[in-house]
Amino acid sequence: MKAALQRKWESIGRHALPVLSAAPSGGRATYDRLLQAIGDAPVVMIGEASHGTLDFYRERAIITRRLIEEKGFSSVIVEADWPDAYRINRFVQHYPTTKDKTAQDALGDFERFPKWMWRNTVEFVEWMREYNANRDVRQRAGFYGMDLYSFIASSNEVLEYLEKVDPQLAEDARENYECFLQYGDDPHAYARHTAFGMSPTCEKEVLETLKMIRAKTHERMRRDGFLEHDEDFYAQQNAEIVKDAEEYYRASAIGRADSWNIRDSHMVKAIHDLIGHRTKQTGAPAKVVIWAHNSHLGDARATDMGRKRRKHNVGQLLREQCGFNNTFNIGFTTYTGTVSAASGWGKPLQKKNVVPGRKDSWEGVLHEARPNGWHDFMLIFNQVKKASDSEARLGQWSHVLQGALRKHEVDTELTRLLSDELLERYIGVIYRPDTELLSHYSSSALSLQYDAVIHIDQTEALPPIDPHPHFPSSSSSSSYA
Repeated sequence: MKAALQRKWESIGRHALPVLSAAPSGGRATYDRLLQAIGDAPVVMIGEASHGTLDFYRERAIITRRLIEEKGFSSVIVEADWPDAYRINRFVQHYPTTKDKTAQDALGDFERFPKWMWRNTVEFVEWMREYNANRDVRQRAGFYGMDLYSFIASSNEVLEYLEKVDPQLAEDARENYECFLQYGDDPHAYARHTAFGMSPTCEKEVLETLKMIRAKTHERMRRDGFLEHDEDFYAQQNAEIVKDAEEYYRASAIGRADSWNIRDSHMVKAIHDLIGHRTKQTGAPAKVVIWAHNSHLGDARATDMGRKRRKHNVGQLLREQCGFNNTFNIGFTTYTGTVSAASGWGKPLQKKNVVPGRKDSWEGVLHEARPNGWHDFMLIFNQVKKASDSEARLGQWSHVLQGALRKHEVDTELTRLLSDELLERYIGVIYRPDTELLSHYSSSALSLQYDAVIHIDQTEALPPIDPHPHFPSSSSSSSYA
Protein backbone atom coordinates (compact mmCIF):
# COMPACT_ATOMS: atom_id res chain seq x y z
CA MET A 1 0.00 0.00 0.00
CA LYS A 2 2.74 2.46 0.97
CA ALA A 3 4.74 1.60 -2.16
CA ALA A 4 1.71 2.18 -4.37
CA LEU A 5 1.11 5.56 -2.74
CA GLN A 6 4.76 6.47 -3.14
CA ARG A 7 4.57 5.78 -6.87
CA LYS A 8 1.50 8.00 -7.12
CA TRP A 9 3.21 10.82 -5.22
CA GLU A 10 6.33 10.58 -7.37
CA SER A 11 4.32 10.69 -10.59
CA ILE A 12 2.26 13.62 -9.28
CA GLY A 13 5.51 15.40 -8.39
CA ARG A 14 6.82 15.02 -11.94
CA HIS A 15 3.70 16.36 -13.62
CA ALA A 16 2.12 18.86 -11.21
CA LEU A 17 1.87 22.51 -12.22
CA PRO A 18 1.50 25.27 -9.59
CA VAL A 19 -1.76 27.19 -9.18
CA LEU A 20 -0.87 30.74 -8.21
CA SER A 21 -3.86 32.81 -9.25
CA ALA A 22 -4.70 33.85 -5.70
CA ALA A 23 -1.28 35.53 -5.48
CA PRO A 24 -0.90 39.15 -6.70
CA SER A 25 1.28 38.13 -9.66
CA GLY A 26 -0.66 34.96 -10.44
CA GLY A 27 -3.68 34.35 -12.59
CA ARG A 28 -3.19 34.35 -16.32
CA ALA A 29 0.19 32.60 -16.51
CA THR A 30 -1.04 29.87 -14.16
CA TYR A 31 -3.35 28.47 -16.80
CA ASP A 32 -1.22 28.79 -19.94
CA ARG A 33 -0.50 25.06 -19.96
CA LEU A 34 -4.16 24.25 -19.29
CA LEU A 35 -5.29 26.33 -22.27
CA GLN A 36 -2.67 24.62 -24.42
CA ALA A 37 -4.06 21.25 -23.33
CA ILE A 38 -7.62 22.32 -24.14
CA GLY A 39 -6.47 23.16 -27.65
CA ASP A 40 -9.39 23.60 -30.04
CA ALA A 41 -11.87 21.48 -28.08
CA PRO A 42 -15.25 23.23 -28.55
CA VAL A 43 -16.78 21.94 -25.30
CA VAL A 44 -15.06 22.65 -21.97
CA MET A 45 -16.56 21.53 -18.66
CA ILE A 46 -15.37 23.11 -15.41
CA GLY A 47 -16.57 21.46 -12.22
CA GLU A 48 -16.53 22.13 -8.50
CA ALA A 49 -16.16 19.83 -5.50
CA SER A 50 -18.80 21.82 -3.60
CA HIS A 51 -21.50 24.37 -4.33
CA GLY A 52 -20.13 26.74 -1.69
CA THR A 53 -16.39 27.26 -2.19
CA LEU A 54 -14.99 30.69 -3.07
CA ASP A 55 -11.77 29.32 -4.57
CA PHE A 56 -13.53 27.08 -7.11
CA TYR A 57 -15.75 29.92 -8.33
CA ARG A 58 -12.79 32.31 -8.58
CA GLU A 59 -10.56 29.93 -10.54
CA ARG A 60 -13.42 28.86 -12.80
CA ALA A 61 -14.11 32.50 -13.66
CA ILE A 62 -10.44 33.14 -14.46
CA ILE A 63 -10.28 30.14 -16.80
CA THR A 64 -13.59 31.04 -18.43
CA ARG A 65 -12.54 34.61 -19.13
CA ARG A 66 -9.48 33.33 -20.95
CA LEU A 67 -11.55 30.85 -22.96
CA ILE A 68 -13.83 33.69 -24.09
CA GLU A 69 -11.05 36.20 -24.79
CA GLU A 70 -8.42 33.91 -26.30
CA LYS A 71 -10.31 30.97 -27.78
CA GLY A 72 -13.57 32.50 -28.92
CA PHE A 73 -15.98 30.72 -26.59
CA SER A 74 -19.42 32.26 -27.05
CA SER A 75 -21.55 30.75 -24.28
CA VAL A 76 -21.31 30.04 -20.56
CA ILE A 77 -23.87 27.37 -19.60
CA VAL A 78 -24.39 26.86 -15.88
CA GLU A 79 -26.14 24.47 -13.50
CA ALA A 80 -28.96 26.95 -12.93
CA ASP A 81 -32.57 27.48 -13.93
CA TRP A 82 -33.15 28.64 -17.50
CA PRO A 83 -35.40 31.68 -16.79
CA ASP A 84 -33.18 32.98 -13.96
CA ALA A 85 -30.00 32.71 -16.02
CA TYR A 86 -31.66 34.14 -19.13
CA ARG A 87 -32.33 37.37 -17.29
CA ILE A 88 -28.55 37.61 -16.86
CA ASN A 89 -28.09 36.77 -20.54
CA ARG A 90 -30.29 39.69 -21.58
CA PHE A 91 -28.23 41.96 -19.32
CA VAL A 92 -24.75 40.86 -20.44
CA GLN A 93 -25.73 40.96 -24.12
CA HIS A 94 -27.24 44.47 -23.78
CA TYR A 95 -30.67 43.38 -25.02
CA PRO A 96 -33.12 46.29 -25.18
CA THR A 97 -35.63 44.08 -23.35
CA THR A 98 -33.58 44.14 -20.14
CA LYS A 99 -34.68 46.56 -17.44
CA ASP A 100 -31.72 45.76 -15.19
CA LYS A 101 -29.18 48.50 -14.56
CA THR A 102 -26.61 46.50 -12.60
CA ALA A 103 -25.34 42.93 -12.41
CA GLN A 104 -26.89 42.58 -8.99
CA ASP A 105 -30.25 43.58 -10.46
CA ALA A 106 -29.84 40.95 -13.20
CA LEU A 107 -29.27 38.29 -10.56
CA GLY A 108 -32.54 39.17 -8.86
CA ASP A 109 -34.45 36.06 -9.95
CA PHE A 110 -32.12 33.70 -8.09
CA GLU A 111 -34.43 33.34 -5.10
CA ARG A 112 -34.82 29.57 -5.00
CA PHE A 113 -32.77 27.59 -2.46
CA PRO A 114 -29.76 27.72 -2.48
CA LYS A 115 -29.53 31.44 -3.21
CA TRP A 116 -25.81 31.65 -2.46
CA MET A 117 -24.77 29.51 -5.43
CA TRP A 118 -25.43 31.95 -8.26
CA ARG A 119 -26.00 35.28 -6.57
CA ASN A 120 -22.24 35.59 -6.16
CA THR A 121 -21.37 35.94 -9.83
CA VAL A 122 -21.65 39.72 -9.80
CA GLU A 123 -18.12 40.54 -10.95
CA PHE A 124 -18.15 37.90 -13.67
CA VAL A 125 -21.50 39.14 -14.97
CA GLU A 126 -20.20 42.72 -14.93
CA TRP A 127 -17.12 41.61 -16.84
CA MET A 128 -19.25 39.83 -19.49
CA ARG A 129 -21.37 42.94 -20.00
CA GLU A 130 -18.27 45.09 -20.39
CA TYR A 131 -16.67 42.53 -22.74
CA ASN A 132 -19.78 42.59 -24.96
CA ALA A 133 -20.24 46.36 -24.91
CA ASN A 134 -18.50 47.23 -28.18
CA ARG A 135 -19.09 43.97 -30.00
CA ASP A 136 -21.51 43.29 -32.79
CA VAL A 137 -24.67 41.64 -31.50
CA ARG A 138 -23.70 38.38 -33.23
CA GLN A 139 -20.28 38.26 -31.58
CA ARG A 140 -21.33 38.68 -27.96
CA ALA A 141 -20.87 36.02 -25.28
CA GLY A 142 -24.03 34.69 -23.62
CA PHE A 143 -24.91 33.30 -20.19
CA TYR A 144 -27.45 30.46 -19.93
CA GLY A 145 -28.96 27.94 -17.52
CA MET A 146 -29.48 24.26 -18.28
CA ASP A 147 -31.42 22.89 -15.30
CA LEU A 148 -35.08 21.86 -15.09
CA TYR A 149 -36.24 22.92 -11.64
CA SER A 150 -38.15 25.91 -13.08
CA PHE A 151 -41.26 23.81 -13.80
CA ILE A 152 -43.79 26.48 -12.78
CA ALA A 153 -41.72 29.53 -13.77
CA SER A 154 -41.09 28.10 -17.23
CA SER A 155 -44.77 27.31 -17.76
CA ASN A 156 -45.60 30.93 -16.92
CA GLU A 157 -42.96 32.12 -19.38
CA VAL A 158 -44.49 29.95 -22.12
CA LEU A 159 -47.93 31.41 -21.48
CA GLU A 160 -46.63 34.98 -21.42
CA TYR A 161 -44.85 34.45 -24.75
CA LEU A 162 -47.89 32.92 -26.43
CA GLU A 163 -50.15 35.71 -25.20
CA LYS A 164 -47.95 38.13 -27.14
CA VAL A 165 -47.62 36.15 -30.37
CA ASP A 166 -50.79 34.01 -30.57
CA PRO A 167 -53.55 34.56 -27.98
CA GLN A 168 -55.55 31.55 -29.17
CA LEU A 169 -52.57 29.23 -28.69
CA ALA A 170 -52.08 30.82 -25.29
CA GLU A 171 -55.60 29.77 -24.32
CA ASP A 172 -54.95 26.21 -25.52
CA ALA A 173 -51.66 26.06 -23.61
CA ARG A 174 -53.24 27.47 -20.45
CA GLU A 175 -55.91 24.78 -20.58
CA ASN A 176 -53.22 22.10 -20.94
CA TYR A 177 -51.07 23.51 -18.14
CA GLU A 178 -54.02 23.89 -15.78
CA CYS A 179 -53.71 20.20 -14.91
CA PHE A 180 -50.58 21.01 -12.85
CA LEU A 181 -50.99 24.76 -12.26
CA GLN A 182 -54.04 23.92 -10.14
CA TYR A 183 -51.56 22.83 -7.45
CA GLY A 184 -50.09 26.32 -7.21
CA ASP A 185 -46.37 27.04 -7.13
CA ASP A 186 -45.40 23.70 -5.59
CA PRO A 187 -44.43 21.12 -8.23
CA HIS A 188 -44.00 18.52 -5.49
CA ALA A 189 -47.72 18.70 -4.69
CA TYR A 190 -48.54 17.85 -8.30
CA ALA A 191 -45.93 15.08 -8.30
CA ARG A 192 -47.27 13.48 -5.11
CA HIS A 193 -50.87 13.46 -6.32
CA THR A 194 -50.02 11.93 -9.68
CA ALA A 195 -47.30 9.55 -8.53
CA PHE A 196 -49.66 7.85 -6.09
CA GLY A 197 -52.64 7.75 -8.45
CA MET A 198 -54.72 10.47 -6.80
CA SER A 199 -54.79 12.52 -10.02
CA PRO A 200 -53.99 11.82 -13.67
CA THR A 201 -50.62 12.96 -14.97
CA CYS A 202 -50.12 15.90 -17.31
CA GLU A 203 -47.68 14.02 -19.51
CA LYS A 204 -49.89 14.18 -22.60
CA GLU A 205 -50.79 17.85 -22.10
CA VAL A 206 -47.22 19.13 -21.70
CA LEU A 207 -46.09 17.20 -24.77
CA GLU A 208 -48.98 18.61 -26.79
CA THR A 209 -48.06 22.14 -25.71
CA LEU A 210 -44.41 21.57 -26.58
CA LYS A 211 -45.40 20.49 -30.09
CA MET A 212 -47.57 23.59 -30.45
CA ILE A 213 -44.84 25.96 -29.40
CA ARG A 214 -42.22 24.21 -31.53
CA ALA A 215 -44.42 24.76 -34.57
CA LYS A 216 -45.06 28.40 -33.65
CA THR A 217 -41.41 29.25 -32.95
CA HIS A 218 -40.25 27.45 -36.10
CA GLU A 219 -42.69 29.53 -38.13
CA ARG A 220 -41.55 32.78 -36.48
CA MET A 221 -37.82 31.99 -36.65
CA ARG A 222 -37.99 31.88 -40.43
CA ARG A 223 -38.90 35.56 -40.56
CA ASP A 224 -37.90 37.12 -37.22
CA GLY A 225 -34.86 39.29 -36.63
CA PHE A 226 -31.94 38.44 -34.33
CA LEU A 227 -33.47 39.46 -31.00
CA GLU A 228 -36.91 38.08 -31.82
CA HIS A 229 -35.25 34.81 -32.84
CA ASP A 230 -33.59 34.69 -29.43
CA GLU A 231 -36.89 35.24 -27.61
CA ASP A 232 -38.53 32.52 -29.72
CA PHE A 233 -35.76 30.14 -28.70
CA TYR A 234 -36.14 31.18 -25.06
CA ALA A 235 -39.83 30.31 -25.15
CA GLN A 236 -39.26 26.96 -26.83
CA GLN A 237 -36.66 25.98 -24.24
CA ASN A 238 -39.11 26.83 -21.47
CA ALA A 239 -41.63 24.45 -23.05
CA GLU A 240 -38.92 21.76 -23.22
CA ILE A 241 -38.27 22.30 -19.51
CA VAL A 242 -41.96 21.94 -18.64
CA LYS A 243 -42.10 18.58 -20.43
CA ASP A 244 -38.93 17.19 -18.82
CA ALA A 245 -39.61 18.69 -15.38
CA GLU A 246 -43.07 17.11 -15.32
CA GLU A 247 -41.46 13.69 -15.72
CA TYR A 248 -38.61 14.50 -13.32
CA TYR A 249 -40.85 15.58 -10.44
CA ARG A 250 -43.09 12.53 -10.85
CA ALA A 251 -40.04 10.25 -10.81
CA SER A 252 -38.58 11.99 -7.75
CA ALA A 253 -41.84 11.75 -5.80
CA ILE A 254 -41.66 7.96 -5.71
CA GLY A 255 -37.87 7.76 -5.43
CA ARG A 256 -37.27 6.41 -8.92
CA ALA A 257 -33.54 5.89 -9.45
CA ASP A 258 -33.74 7.30 -12.97
CA SER A 259 -34.74 10.78 -11.78
CA TRP A 260 -31.03 11.69 -11.82
CA ASN A 261 -30.74 10.44 -15.40
CA ILE A 262 -33.81 12.42 -16.47
CA ARG A 263 -32.25 15.60 -15.10
CA ASP A 264 -28.78 15.11 -16.60
CA SER A 265 -30.22 14.02 -19.94
CA HIS A 266 -32.24 17.23 -19.98
CA MET A 267 -29.13 19.31 -19.26
CA VAL A 268 -27.27 17.66 -22.14
CA LYS A 269 -30.16 18.26 -24.51
CA ALA A 270 -30.21 21.91 -23.42
CA ILE A 271 -26.49 22.15 -24.22
CA HIS A 272 -27.02 20.64 -27.67
CA ASP A 273 -29.91 23.02 -28.33
CA LEU A 274 -27.81 26.01 -27.30
CA ILE A 275 -24.90 24.88 -29.46
CA GLY A 276 -27.19 24.72 -32.48
CA HIS A 277 -28.89 28.01 -31.65
CA ARG A 278 -25.66 29.93 -31.09
CA THR A 279 -24.08 28.48 -34.24
CA LYS A 280 -27.03 29.74 -36.30
CA GLN A 281 -27.02 33.08 -34.50
CA THR A 282 -23.36 33.92 -34.90
CA GLY A 283 -22.67 32.18 -38.19
CA ALA A 284 -19.62 30.52 -36.63
CA PRO A 285 -19.08 27.18 -34.87
CA ALA A 286 -20.26 27.65 -31.29
CA LYS A 287 -17.86 26.88 -28.44
CA VAL A 288 -19.30 26.48 -24.95
CA VAL A 289 -17.97 26.35 -21.40
CA ILE A 290 -20.13 24.53 -18.85
CA TRP A 291 -20.18 25.14 -15.09
CA ALA A 292 -21.60 22.46 -12.82
CA HIS A 293 -20.74 20.23 -9.89
CA ASN A 294 -18.09 17.52 -10.28
CA SER A 295 -20.84 14.93 -9.83
CA HIS A 296 -22.42 16.14 -13.09
CA LEU A 297 -19.28 16.79 -15.12
CA GLY A 298 -16.84 14.05 -14.09
CA ASP A 299 -17.41 11.07 -16.40
CA ALA A 300 -19.87 8.80 -14.54
CA ARG A 301 -18.34 5.70 -16.14
CA ALA A 302 -15.25 6.27 -13.98
CA THR A 303 -17.28 6.37 -10.75
CA ASP A 304 -19.45 4.17 -8.57
CA MET A 305 -22.40 6.25 -9.72
CA GLY A 306 -22.04 4.88 -13.22
CA ARG A 307 -20.46 1.50 -12.60
CA LYS A 308 -22.69 0.29 -9.79
CA ARG A 309 -25.76 2.53 -9.74
CA ARG A 310 -26.26 2.76 -13.51
CA LYS A 311 -26.45 6.52 -13.54
CA HIS A 312 -25.11 8.66 -16.35
CA ASN A 313 -24.22 12.32 -16.19
CA VAL A 314 -23.46 15.36 -18.31
CA GLY A 315 -19.75 14.59 -18.55
CA GLN A 316 -20.30 11.04 -19.78
CA LEU A 317 -23.02 11.96 -22.26
CA LEU A 318 -21.08 14.86 -23.76
CA ARG A 319 -18.01 12.67 -24.23
CA GLU A 320 -20.17 10.04 -25.90
CA GLN A 321 -22.29 12.34 -28.04
CA CYS A 322 -19.79 15.05 -28.95
CA GLY A 323 -16.79 12.77 -29.15
CA PHE A 324 -14.13 12.20 -26.52
CA ASN A 325 -11.65 14.22 -28.58
CA ASN A 326 -13.91 17.28 -28.77
CA THR A 327 -14.48 17.80 -25.04
CA PHE A 328 -12.24 18.82 -22.15
CA ASN A 329 -13.25 18.14 -18.58
CA ILE A 330 -11.76 19.93 -15.52
CA GLY A 331 -12.44 18.88 -11.93
CA PHE A 332 -11.63 20.54 -8.60
CA THR A 333 -10.65 18.99 -5.26
CA THR A 334 -9.88 20.32 -1.78
CA TYR A 335 -8.45 18.79 1.38
CA THR A 336 -9.90 21.06 4.09
CA GLY A 337 -11.06 24.59 4.86
CA THR A 338 -14.57 26.03 5.10
CA VAL A 339 -17.66 25.75 2.91
CA SER A 340 -21.02 27.48 2.56
CA ALA A 341 -23.71 24.83 2.91
CA ALA A 342 -26.92 23.94 4.71
CA SER A 343 -27.65 21.02 7.03
CA GLY A 344 -30.74 20.03 5.05
CA TRP A 345 -32.77 21.05 2.01
CA GLY A 346 -34.21 24.53 2.53
CA LYS A 347 -32.31 24.99 5.80
CA PRO A 348 -30.35 28.18 6.56
CA LEU A 349 -26.93 28.81 5.07
CA GLN A 350 -24.02 28.04 7.40
CA LYS A 351 -20.29 28.46 7.19
CA LYS A 352 -19.03 24.96 7.96
CA ASN A 353 -15.59 23.50 8.53
CA VAL A 354 -14.57 20.92 5.93
CA VAL A 355 -13.25 17.75 7.56
CA PRO A 356 -9.70 16.95 6.37
CA GLY A 357 -9.80 14.46 3.49
CA ARG A 358 -9.53 10.77 4.30
CA LYS A 359 -6.18 9.07 3.75
CA ASP A 360 -7.86 6.56 1.42
CA SER A 361 -9.31 9.35 -0.74
CA TRP A 362 -7.99 11.31 -3.70
CA GLU A 363 -8.15 14.40 -1.49
CA GLY A 364 -5.82 12.68 0.97
CA VAL A 365 -3.44 11.48 -1.75
CA LEU A 366 -3.18 14.92 -3.36
CA HIS A 367 -2.70 16.58 0.03
CA GLU A 368 0.14 14.24 0.98
CA ALA A 369 1.80 14.52 -2.45
CA ARG A 370 2.52 18.24 -1.99
CA PRO A 371 4.74 18.38 -5.11
CA ASN A 372 7.64 20.82 -4.76
CA GLY A 373 6.03 21.98 -1.53
CA TRP A 374 3.00 23.35 -3.41
CA HIS A 375 -0.32 23.21 -1.62
CA ASP A 376 -2.29 24.21 -4.73
CA PHE A 377 -1.51 22.57 -8.05
CA MET A 378 -2.90 21.19 -11.26
CA LEU A 379 -2.58 17.83 -13.00
CA ILE A 380 -3.27 17.56 -16.73
CA PHE A 381 -4.01 14.02 -17.89
CA ASN A 382 -4.94 14.68 -21.52
CA GLN A 383 -4.29 17.29 -24.19
CA VAL A 384 -6.24 18.02 -27.36
CA LYS A 385 -4.33 18.47 -30.61
CA LYS A 386 -5.14 18.65 -34.28
CA ALA A 387 -5.38 15.09 -35.59
CA SER A 388 -3.06 13.86 -38.29
CA ASP A 389 -4.66 12.72 -41.53
CA SER A 390 -4.32 9.10 -40.51
CA GLU A 391 -6.10 9.54 -37.17
CA ALA A 392 -8.72 12.11 -38.17
CA ARG A 393 -12.04 10.96 -36.74
CA LEU A 394 -14.92 13.38 -36.65
CA GLY A 395 -17.75 12.78 -34.21
CA GLN A 396 -21.37 13.84 -34.44
CA TRP A 397 -20.37 17.48 -34.27
CA SER A 398 -18.30 17.62 -37.45
CA HIS A 399 -20.34 20.70 -38.43
CA VAL A 400 -19.04 22.49 -35.33
CA LEU A 401 -15.37 21.66 -35.76
CA GLN A 402 -12.85 23.47 -37.91
CA GLY A 403 -10.72 20.35 -38.11
CA ALA A 404 -10.46 16.89 -36.66
CA LEU A 405 -9.10 16.74 -33.11
CA ARG A 406 -7.32 14.01 -31.22
CA LYS A 407 -6.90 13.73 -27.44
CA HIS A 408 -3.55 12.38 -26.21
CA GLU A 409 -2.44 11.27 -22.75
CA VAL A 410 0.16 13.59 -21.26
CA ASP A 411 1.85 10.65 -19.54
CA THR A 412 0.70 7.03 -19.66
CA GLU A 413 2.11 6.22 -16.22
CA LEU A 414 0.37 9.19 -14.57
CA THR A 415 -2.94 8.14 -16.11
CA ARG A 416 -2.46 4.53 -15.04
CA LEU A 417 -1.45 5.31 -11.46
CA LEU A 418 -4.32 7.75 -10.94
CA SER A 419 -6.89 5.46 -12.53
CA ASP A 420 -7.07 3.30 -9.40
CA GLU A 421 -10.41 3.49 -7.60
CA LEU A 422 -10.19 5.63 -4.47
CA LEU A 423 -12.78 7.64 -2.60
CA GLU A 424 -13.64 11.13 -3.84
CA ARG A 425 -15.60 13.73 -1.87
CA TYR A 426 -18.69 15.49 -3.24
CA ILE A 427 -20.20 18.34 -1.21
CA GLY A 428 -23.41 19.78 -2.64
CA VAL A 429 -25.66 22.45 -1.16
CA ILE A 430 -25.96 20.23 1.93
CA TYR A 431 -22.94 19.21 4.00
CA ARG A 432 -23.17 16.68 6.83
CA PRO A 433 -19.67 16.27 8.29
CA ASP A 434 -20.92 13.88 10.99
CA THR A 435 -21.88 11.32 8.34
CA GLU A 436 -19.32 12.39 5.75
CA LEU A 437 -18.23 8.95 4.55
CA LEU A 438 -21.79 7.83 3.89
CA SER A 439 -23.13 11.19 2.73
CA HIS A 440 -20.32 12.63 0.62
CA TYR A 441 -17.79 10.03 -0.54
CA SER A 442 -17.92 7.74 -3.56
CA SER A 443 -15.26 5.76 -5.44
CA SER A 444 -13.76 7.13 -8.64
CA ALA A 445 -10.85 6.68 -11.04
CA LEU A 446 -9.55 10.25 -11.12
CA SER A 447 -7.59 10.27 -14.39
CA LEU A 448 -10.46 8.63 -16.28
CA GLN A 449 -13.07 10.92 -14.76
CA TYR A 450 -11.37 14.19 -15.79
CA ASP A 451 -8.93 15.51 -18.37
CA ALA A 452 -7.39 17.78 -15.72
CA VAL A 453 -7.73 18.29 -11.96
CA ILE A 454 -7.05 21.44 -9.95
CA HIS A 455 -6.32 20.77 -6.28
CA ILE A 456 -6.60 23.64 -3.80
CA ASP A 457 -5.55 22.25 -0.46
CA GLN A 458 -7.31 24.69 1.87
CA THR A 459 -10.36 26.52 0.58
CA GLU A 460 -12.69 29.27 1.81
CA ALA A 461 -16.45 29.35 2.10
CA LEU A 462 -18.30 31.29 -0.59
CA PRO A 463 -19.71 34.50 0.97
CA PRO A 464 -23.26 35.46 -0.03
CA ILE A 465 -24.17 38.88 -1.35
CA ASP A 466 -26.95 39.31 1.19
CA PRO A 467 -25.91 40.20 4.77
CA HIS A 468 -25.35 37.06 6.83
CA PRO A 469 -24.21 36.58 10.46
CA HIS A 470 -21.60 33.97 9.46
CA PHE A 471 -20.12 36.39 6.91
CA PRO A 472 -19.89 39.85 8.52
CA SER A 473 -18.49 41.49 5.37
CA SER A 474 -20.53 39.48 2.86
CA SER A 475 -22.29 42.50 1.40
CA SER A 476 -19.00 43.72 -0.03
CA SER A 477 -17.43 40.35 -0.73
CA SER A 478 -16.94 38.95 -4.17
CA SER A 479 -16.50 35.49 -5.57
CA TYR A 480 -14.28 36.71 -8.37
CA ALA A 481 -10.99 38.30 -7.55
